[in-house]
Amino acid sequence: MRPRFYLPTIDASGRGELDEDEARHLTRVLRLGAGADVDVFDGRGGMFRARVAEVGRIRVVVQVLEPTAAAPEPALPITLVMSVLKGDKMDAVVRDAVMLGVTTIQPVVASRTEVSLAALRRAERLARWQRIAVAAVKQCGRALLPAVRPPEGLDAWIDDHADQPVVALIEPSGGVVAGLRDLAPSALVHLLVGPEGGWSRDETAAFARAGFRTVSLGGRTLRADVAPLVAMAAIYERWDGW
Repeated sequence: MRPRFYLPTIDASGRGELDEDEARHLTRVLRLGAGADVDVFDGRGGMFRARVAEVGRIRVVVQVLEPTAAAPEPALPITLVMSVLKGDKMDAVVRDAVMLGVTTIQPVVASRTEVSLAALRRAERLARWQRIAVAAVKQCGRALLPAVRPPEGLDAWIDDHADQPVVALIEPSGGVVAGLRDLAPSALVHLLVGPEGGWSRDETAAFARAGFRTVSLGGRTLRADVAPLVAMAAIYERWDGW
C-alpha cells in the first residue's frame, strides 16, 4: 500500500505542493524522497497515484500520474451533531466517525457540556479536529474529507434545523422512546448525541418542539464517546447505508 497524502490543489499540469504538515510527514516521519510513489487525495473524492517530484527543506512537490480507486463512500449521508466531550474523547469520536464514513461533524455545546464555546476557540480545538479528520481519511482510504464545522450552541443549532431529519439519542433514564428499528429510513440523517451528563429536560422538550425523532440504543447506558459510533453503525446497517 502506497503512503497517502492530502493534496487539495492540483494545477493544470498535474503538480501540487503538500502543505507543511503533510510535507513533514513525508520527509521526516516516512523519510521519503524524490522519486517515491505515493497516493494523494483532494478531499473532494479524487484519489490519484503520484510521484514525489521535488523535496526541499520545507517544500514537497508531487506529480499526479493517474486516478486510482478510493474506499467507497456510504450510500447514506450522516451529519454527526456531537456535544463536545471533555479531554481527548472528542478527538477519538472525530477520528472514528470519519473512518466509519461520516459526511459532516458539527460540534455543539449543550447545557451539560463541560467546556464553553469561548474556551474551545481559545484552545483552537477546531483546527485540531480538522487535522485529526485528515489523518483518519488517510488511514481508512477515503478520498472525501468530511467537513468539521466550527462549534456552536445547541439552542441555535436546534432553531436552524427544526422539522429536518434529526435523530436524537436519548439515554435509557430519559424515558421510553423509540428504537432505531421503529424509524422510517430517510435519504440523509442528522445524528444528535449528548454530553457525558446527558440532555437536560429543557433540551429534550426542545427536540420535541422541533420535530426531532428521539431514539434509544437499548436499556444499557453507553459511554458518550461510544454511543455515536454504535448509532452510526446501526443506522448504516438498518437503512442499507454502508
